[in-house]
Amino acid sequence: MTLPTLSLQGRTALITGGATGIGRATALLLAQAGATVWVNHLGQADAAAALVEQIRTAGGSAQAIQADVSQAVAVQAMAEAVGAVDVLVNNAGVIQEKAFLETTEADWDRLLGVDLKAVFLVCRAFIPGMLSKGRGAIVNMASDLGILGRERYAPYCAAKAGVMGLTKSLAREFAPQQIRVNAIAPGPVATAMVSLEHMSAEWVEKELAIPQHRLAAPEEIAATALFLACDLSGFYTGQVLGPNGGSVMP
Repeated sequence: MTLPTLSLQGRTALITGGATGIGRATALLLAQAGATVWVNHLGQADAAAALVEQIRTAGGSAQAIQADVSQAVAVQAMAEAVGAVDVLVNNAGVIQEKAFLETTEADWDRLLGVDLKAVFLVCRAFIPGMLSKGRGAIVNMASDLGILGRERYAPYCAAKAGVMGLTKSLAREFAPQQIRVNAIAPGPVATAMVSLEHMSAEWVEKELAIPQHRLAAPEEIAATALFLACDLSGFYTGQVLGPNGGSVMP
């Protein structure tokens, strides 16, 4: 038996929300592992172009593609442009801190649209291509807050809990077709979306009150994505891995 490796040579990967943060780190790491990478973004053309150039300069293969992954028509158009992929990383996400009774229906729809509905839409658009290939690896980005809950983050927590449920359902449905579906539920990560400079003092205090007392680097989460994308994790499906610094200990 040939031992599996971290190599993604000859495979194609799409990362949603791939221009910055965890998505950017994941795109770089998957490209280093040999994958041809598609970087999805929405209104971050300069960052996406810079990332693509960095990957190409290092000898890799990458392209950028703009699409609002919360919109079915845009997702379908992206799927037609990209074609079949071997690896899909559903990373696009937004977050908002607001008291529950101040949360509007528009707030709810926006967060659930990007953080949960988009995962459904992108999986629905790209799984047929994986079926045609006879294999696939899907990595969905959840959050430790989908397990723990957090006051003032109700839509975000609900969406990320939904991502974990969707992950398990798809894993059961498509395992016979050799499509593996797993999720990552990170703890606090040092990205622009949840930077210490832009969040409340209360948020900072709670995020750092974990056993490791620090934020993760995006590259630490990307390493988990690479593991779940490659053959080394071939017996993983329906799992939620938690690089969280000890915030959740099942």
